[in-house]
Formats: sequence, C-alpha cells, structure tokens
Amino acid sequence: MTARLATACSLVRLLALCVALVLAGCGEPIRPPLSVGMNAWVGYDPLVLARDRQQIDQAQIKVVELATASETQRHLRNGLLDAAALTLDEVLRLRAGGLDLRIVAVLDASHGADVVMAMPNIHQVENLRGRAVAVEDTSVGALMLDRMLQSAGMSRSDVVVVHEEASLHQQLLRSGRVSAVVSYAPLSGILAKAGYRPLFSSDAMPGEILDVLAVRTDVLRQRPEAVQALLQAWQNGLALMELDPVGAAASLAPGTDLTSDDYLRVIAGLKFYSPAQSLAAMEGSPPELLESARRLADLIAKIGLVDEAPPLVDLFDVAPARAALGRGGP
Repeated sequence: MTARLATACSLVRLLALCVALVLAGCGEPIRPPLSVGMNAWVGYDPLVLARDRQQIDQAQIKVVELATASETQRHLRNGLLDAAALTLDEVLRLRAGGLDLRIVAVLDASHGADVVMAMPNIHQVENLRGRAVAVEDTSVGALMLDRMLQSAGMSRSDVVVVHEEASLHQQLLRSGRVSAVVSYAPLSGILAKAGYRPLFSSDAMPGEILDVLAVRTDVLRQRPEAVQALLQAWQNGLALMELDPVGAAASLAPGTDLTSDDYLRVIAGLKFYSPAQSLAAMEGSPPELLESARRLADLIAKIGLVDEAPPLVDLFDVAPARAALGRGGP
C-alpha cells in the first residue's frame, strides 16, 4: 500500500512538472536585462553607485563598464548594447552614421572635468606648435582639441594629431611620442599624479560638453518599462551621491585610482542635472537642448568628423522621463 502511494505521488509530481513546463513554453520568453554601456568617466558613476548599493532592478538593467568611449560606441554600433551613457556630440556622430538612437535624459555638463594634460615643460598652448598631441577618435576629443588650439590662435595644422585611445595616453607621454593628450577624469587624475600638467579644460567652454543617456529606438518601442527602470536607477544613484557625496566618493574612488578627496574635486567639475531639469531641457518649443545639438551638429560637420550635419528630427524621447517622474500624458 505504501509503495503504491509513493508511486502515485511520484506520478502526480511528474505530471505537475510536465504541466508547468508546458505552461512555461506557452508564456512570454524571458528577456535578458537591458544592457547599458559606459566608459570610465565619473559623470556616469551614479549608475555604478546604484548598482553597487543594490538600487537598480537587475532583472531589467545590466550596467556594462567599458574601458573607453570608443569601445562603448563600437559595442553600441555592433548591437552589443541597448543603451549607453555618451556625450551629446557622440550621439550626433552615431546618428550621422545611421544608428537610430534617441536621447532620454541629460545627465551632466562638464565644467572642467575634461582636460588636456601636457608634459611638465609645456607651460602654454603655444608651446605645442609642431608637437604631437594624442586624442581619442571621438567627437568630444576633437572638440576639446579644436577649442584649445583656437584659444591660442592655432589650428590642427600647427600640431601633429595622434589618434589613440585614452587608456594608452600615459604610455605615449612616458615614451615621449606625444607632448600632450586630450583626457578626462579619472584618467587625467592619474596623469596628474604622474607629474603631467593641465593645459586646458572644459571650464573654458561651458555648456559644450554634455553627457546624455541614449537608447536604441527599437528598444524604446519594445521595452519601455526597462527604459523607465534605467531612468529610475540613474535617479536612485544620483540621489545617493547628492545625499552623501563623501560616502559615495569612498565607494567609487578605489575603482578610479583616485583618492576620495581627488574624486570629490573631480565631481566638483560637473553639473549634474536633476530629473526635472533633464526633462525641461528636452521639452519646450524648441527644446533648450536642441539649440546646443544644432551648434554641435554644425561643428562636427565643419571640422570633418561627419560628412554632413546629422539629422536632429526625433532626437529626444521624453516619454520615459515623464513616466519616471509620474507625469504621464503627451
């Protein structure tokens, strides 16, 4: 009797398992988390902080940290990322290349956090005449280089431009192959510790270098709830950073090779946008951010980074930001 009962129970469990498998097969396929990429830049660290403090929905969002901005853009072009934290000009350049992206948030503006670092014997921009300067093959690097040279009445023809990724810049300086590099925090802080000096910074070009959050248009259409979760993760991380900047610096600085004090100084060179400020910059008739985008689009075409100015139609999608703020509606 006991054996028959045990056999019956086993059959019931087996039947229940089969039914569960059938039902699972009939349901929606499980989607992987939305992948958002970013390079090693302190302006993107609120997302890292949100992940590390478990203030992110990991079932919906996966933060992918990459070495450089160039690598982030490659991953995005190759379909390895759904979204990315980028500079505004990088988004425009990707759109000019045919990648359908929409900006869903303005993250921060650089006010000194992007910097040109030079050999100790280079005291002014004019000293770079005839010398080599390393810069990543990115729009923001080209923009920084051009603005620096313009400040001294110089042009690209006055220097030798070496295109190399930022992770190789210290090696180039150490070997003497270049006299200066276009860098950004935290890499610029590492260079400063090694004895190289700041020559020019984004403090001289306020409002021109903006970080934004961009998402593939197909992902926006197919996974709006995941995009809202991404914006919520950013808001959570930013709130943590603003509530306890010292504690945030203590958590994040070790991953940047900066001390906590150095990290706080770098953060001081950024203006973070609140969610409401970000939405306001993308709304309006016309949106405030559209004019900045138009100037940048013309500039990157003028200096030859794109064949022609990229289209600005449908550059923004404010629906996720409005939903995240609980505003809804058109």
